[in-house]
Amino acid sequence: MKYFLPHLKEVRVLAALLILCFGQAALAQNTQTIKGVIRDARNKQAIIGAVVRLSGTTTATATGANGDYTLNARVANGNYTLSITYVGYRPFSRQVTLNQNPVTVNAELSEDALSLDEVVVTGTGAAITKKQLGNAISTVSARELENSTATSVDQALAGKIAGAQISQNSGNPAGGISVRLRGNSTISGSSDPLYIIDGVIVNNSSSELIDLGGYSQNRLVDINPADIDRIEIIKGAAGAAIYGSRASNGVVQIFTKRGRSGAPVVSLSSQFRSNSIRKKLEFNDYPFRFANNIATDLTQVPVERYDLQDLIFRDAYGNETNVSVSGGSDNTQYYMSGSYLGNQGIIDRSDFQRGTARLRLDQRFNNLFKVSLGLNYTLSGSNEIPNGGINEAYGALTGFIFGNNFANPHANQTTGIYPSLAPAGLLRTNPLEAINRFDFGQKTSRLIGDFQLSITPVKNLSVNYTLGYDNSTQLATGFIPVGNTSPSYSTGYARRADRNALLMNNDLNVNYKAAVGAFEFSTSAGATAQTERIRSSGITGTQLSPVSQVASSGAGLVVTDTRSTLNILGFYAQETIGFKNKIYLTGALRNDVASSFGQDNRWQYYPKISGTYLLSEEGFWKNSSIGSAVSTLKFRASYGQSGNLTAIGAYDRFTNYNPVSLSGLPGVSPAPLLGNASVKPERQTEKEVGVDASFLNDRFGFEFSYYDKSVEDLLLGVNLRPSTGYTTQFQNIGNMTNKGFELMVRGIPVQRERLKWNASLIFSKNKNKVFDIPGGLLTFPGGFGQVAAVEGYPLGAFYATSFARNPDGSLLLTPAGFPQRETAGRNAAGQPSGTIVNRVIGDPNPKWTGSFINELIVGKDLSFRVQWDASYGADVFNFTRRVGDRDLYGGLAGYEPELRGEVAKGTSAALFSIMENWIEDGSYLKLRELSASYNLRLKSLMNKPVRVTLSGRNLLSIDNYKGWDPETNAAGQSGAVRGFDFVEVPIPRTIALGFNYSF
Repeated sequence: MKYFLPHLKEVRVLAALLILCFGQAALAQNTQTIKGVIRDARNKQAIIGAVVRLSGTTTATATGANGDYTLNARVANGNYTLSITYVGYRPFSRQVTLNQNPVTVNAELSEDALSLDEVVVTGTGAAITKKQLGNAISTVSARELENSTATSVDQALAGKIAGAQISQNSGNPAGGISVRLRGNSTISGSSDPLYIIDGVIVNNSSSELIDLGGYSQNRLVDINPADIDRIEIIKGAAGAAIYGSRASNGVVQIFTKRGRSGAPVVSLSSQFRSNSIRKKLEFNDYPFRFANNIATDLTQVPVERYDLQDLIFRDAYGNETNVSVSGGSDNTQYYMSGSYLGNQGIIDRSDFQRGTARLRLDQRFNNLFKVSLGLNYTLSGSNEIPNGGINEAYGALTGFIFGNNFANPHANQTTGIYPSLAPAGLLRTNPLEAINRFDFGQKTSRLIGDFQLSITPVKNLSVNYTLGYDNSTQLATGFIPVGNTSPSYSTGYARRADRNALLMNNDLNVNYKAAVGAFEFSTSAGATAQTERIRSSGITGTQLSPVSQVASSGAGLVVTDTRSTLNILGFYAQETIGFKNKIYLTGALRNDVASSFGQDNRWQYYPKISGTYLLSEEGFWKNSSIGSAVSTLKFRASYGQSGNLTAIGAYDRFTNYNPVSLSGLPGVSPAPLLGNASVKPERQTEKEVGVDASFLNDRFGFEFSYYDKSVEDLLLGVNLRPSTGYTTQFQNIGNMTNKGFELMVRGIPVQRERLKWNASLIFSKNKNKVFDIPGGLLTFPGGFGQVAAVEGYPLGAFYATSFARNPDGSLLLTPAGFPQRETAGRNAAGQPSGTIVNRVIGDPNPKWTGSFINELIVGKDLSFRVQWDASYGADVFNFTRRVGDRDLYGGLAGYEPELRGEVAKGTSAALFSIMENWIEDGSYLKLRELSASYNLRLKSLMNKPVRVTLSGRNLLSIDNYKGWDPETNAAGQSGAVRGFDFVEVPIPRTIALGFNYSF
């Protein structure tokens, strides 16, 4: 204040001068009007929502229901460029002379198979065409998401992005989704990409506040897919370097719908869906069982078998309704929407509900200032049925697989008590009791907001500021009543836990464009300040009173309370130089500081350089017969680095202490983790080369990319000597590589006025390896110690026991004729002896993934769409079958040969400990999406079309897997544990009937 007051006069003078300058500029401006109609060049139909922009200004509008637009710009007389863009179409531009007389510009847009002229935003706030980028970037439009019947945005993206492996881990109605862009990029942290919605960095955590057996929601389920306008996916470090220390896993930018000038438009949609189990496990229906487990006693007794799957699973139903209102004037546009989703799960008494409300308001004050405000509120809730299995022994599906299916599972009609189905000495929960008596649920309240200010002080100079806010509160409760069949909580269990996550980002971006002769220059610079605050608490009560369901009433209490704050500050500069619209060179440098690292390694630099050469822009190419056939041919190359912060907590660099009570007095004791002030972020370096080409006037095209990605300084927990007083310490010692290529081919084989056929083929291949693992081996608890990072192998390899074999590869049997495990040596009789030997027995990472999408449009009203997804070469650890085929439980059909005498009694017990026996081929070809739509025109509805759609999801899976589904994963969204199947809820088959109507 002492410094500011003496200079107050100068500040006033400067402000007056700025007002005078802007005022003079405003006086020199006039209201200019441009009108026109935008149509599809093929069928001459109006294009709704095409963006019409006056280049070099903030003035823009969008076409209305009839494809018409009116653009009123307050600018000085002169020559300007009018640009018209629409996703999936080639952009249109025309020079216009404005002199206060109305100007008419009509246009017909042609479809573009590869959309290389499409405008994308790469994180700097500056718009750039895909043609100029030196790295691959994928775009998914709202139209591609419409009939997916997906409940979340990431679920709807499956099969639509080259280089992305998107899998659903659970068939629960809010089942978690894993997204891997070009493979895993970390071991200890999260491999999910960074998500940004309208400039807001959002939370997509997968917090397990209550133990549901590995299953957890991820928070992208809070976003309504119907509000999405388009999604841009930056897959590698070369493209994501500009995002710095949070972009090692790639970046997914989501842009929501906005209003446009014109009369209000009301859109209604509703969908009714049916969910059912696609495939049941073959269960044991043999009408006898052994009287005992003595190998030589083959006595059997008659039993009645129950198919517990018929009692656990159900045909489930759901509905979704969306309504939106949009409109505005030239200076003010608005978009409002509301939605409700209610979806039952295929496990009885499970469901998910979500209500959302969204508002987007855009206000242009003049050619200098434009403000945009966005708000999205979500309230969701779910009733959960725990699976058990990973950490706890309670749960419906755990009780199913560990239960004897010859025992009547129903409660006693007199006492209401459920019987235990598990064999003597191994208690497990009766699955029907878990469904009917347990009470588990989650609720989430979330507000996402953004404030954006755009200033254009002079032509081609823009200053953009974004304030992003994401605050969510997640509450979970669990209750197991007193007197139940669970092995751990027969005296009752109650838990209440909550987690509040606040993310804020402040971003300032300055962009300037200039042209000097044949050169174009685009300069960007900016800064970001981000904070992430997590508050979580929980209370678990056991030994409950018979009349209470609250955790605080338990005789045994465990209370937790954790808090963390992470602050990030970043700066960047980027320059793009273009030459004659055919050569582009981009260089950028990002400098980040994160509070989770020590002072010596807190500041990190992330460089990027990329280049593009458009051979098709050369005169000799454009003027030849080759140019008429190959309209676009682009070569690109890029190099970049980015970082990852998720592998370490906000305070893990410190040696922390835990509170303890000593004789009733407070105290502290060291935590098992020893601090390390010298740790630094994991760093990813990627090299990428590619070629893009389009043929026959952009009706056909392909994108091909090869990448070589290395991750250094992986943060891993290293075991310490007991003499240190600690067990582990985080150190930067691991390394990882991902090498692969991705190919996308798109085309319009048939393009006539009454018939159109769109087709796209995606093929991706990635090879992952990990190196410098402490001791050569790091096992993960989410796979019962059977999943590991093994030196020189892909992350998450299955590392466990294998068959003992003869030199010719045949099984080495015991003298009794049973298979056995491999050991370190052989005894005099040639039988295995010594310690049990573990080895790599499987790889959950697919050799390649792909998808094939076809869309057929007949006339103006009828369309069909089909999407096939494929995954080849991944192994699945079928732990479900391992338990169900064992003699102690024997609920699956795999145990029947032993009962029939086809194999010796005791074979299942011998196979139980040989993990190699339970590794299966997880390759599949899935009919992911199928839909048929028809525009129904009724006079009573003003002849505006009602679009009726019949669609399906996960209708068919062609595979040899003996479990429910090879795609699920019992370890949830874990980046390290994949392909581990232990009674996770199977992905349901969904059939939906819906309609859309706008007026």
